[in-house]
Amino acid sequence: MKYLYDIDGLRAIAIIFVLAFYGGLTVFPSGFIGVDMFFVISGFLITSIIINSMKNNYFSFFGFYRRRLWRLQPALIAIVLGFVE
Repeated sequence: MKYLYDIDGLRAIAIIFVLAFYGGLTVFPSGFIGVDMFFVISGFLITSIIINSMKNNYFSFFGFYRRRLWRLQPALIAIVLGFVE
């Protein structure tokens, strides 16, 4: 799948919605709009990855979840180390 630059723009808008909500700005009464946008974008990207790999006959659940875990590993380590006293 080629890189989609417009997805980054949508991600930025979603993050701005969430930050504006938690920053106390009442222009956007619900910060959940940004969260919903982020979930839709993530669903689109994950579905595209699965469909493309199935078209090329190299999809496996193990490989898919392994890539997701490797991607989330740095954030998990940072949170675990942050809460260790």
